[in-house]
Amino acid sequence: MEKTFDKVWEKCLNIIKDNINYQSFKTWFEPIKPVKLDSNVLTIQVPSQFFYEWLEEHYITLLRTTIKKELGTEGRLEYSIIMDNSSNNANPYTIKMPTSNKKAIKNPSVSMPIDLNKGNVKEIPNPFIIPGLQKIKVQSQLIESYSFENFIEGDCNRLARSAGYAVANNPGKTAFNPLLLYSGVGLGKTHLAHAIGIQVKNNFPEKTVLYVQSEQFMHQFTDAVRNNNQNDLIHFYQMIDVLIVDDIQFFAGKEGRRNPEYFLPGFQSPSPERKTAGHYIR
Repeated sequence: MEKTFDKVWEKCLNIIKDNINYQSFKTWFEPIKPVKLDSNVLTIQVPSQFFYEWLEEHYITLLRTTIKKELGTEGRLEYSIIMDNSSNNANPYTIKMPTSNKKAIKNPSVSMPIDLNKGNVKEIPNPFIIPGLQKIKVQSQLIESYSFENFIEGDCNRLARSAGYAVANNPGKTAFNPLLLYSGVGLGKTHLAHAIGIQVKNNFPEKTVLYVQSEQFMHQFTDAVRNNNQNDLIHFYQMIDVLIVDDIQFFAGKEGRRNPEYFLPGFQSPSPERKTAGHYIR
């Protein structure tokens, strides 16, 4: 029997109703109208931008879990947001928005011998400024819009996407560990790398994910070599559950212990040196 958008949403509401209080359900879910079901993507219409943002901030985990329960692991949610309904007509002006990943990309607090919260959060500061263990939050540096939902799949990247999706659903336990992404410019390596990190956070919120550009990593690595603190650098990155290094090809040309590539395998376990290019995801 083919599923229809209204029947799927009705089943979703029955699950949601059992997981939140009556007033919240009446306020935030009764006004929602299902409008379309296409290729396991359920589109729901919400009354305003604020309504959309509130759902994303407070109920996105419940919504995602419910959608996947009804539509399977490939099930996704999309919003149709009413932007202008001044005339109360049957076809108000709306815009489409996918689910965001603002909440998902936040890492839990972890015990680390550094303070990453100093300075600009877009940068990864020197991890050796403040000694001693303390509970801090590591900024994942993931871009929330670079998700699998927004990734354009084609013949050129289908294999890479499949491998990335497998890694995201079972990090550290697939044959792709590390996963190296290599291609020409503009074919989606960075988007796919972020998508893997976001999917890991969606599937395993307790894991700490870190995306770092090779240039940022090189600054840390150079400081570590200069100060003879390579072991501290390794210990820091060993606390990261999923490490994503962008543009790793820029490590090429460095020799011996002055090549950051020498240390990447040590971040997880002793292993032979690897020749790599593109993006490194561990």
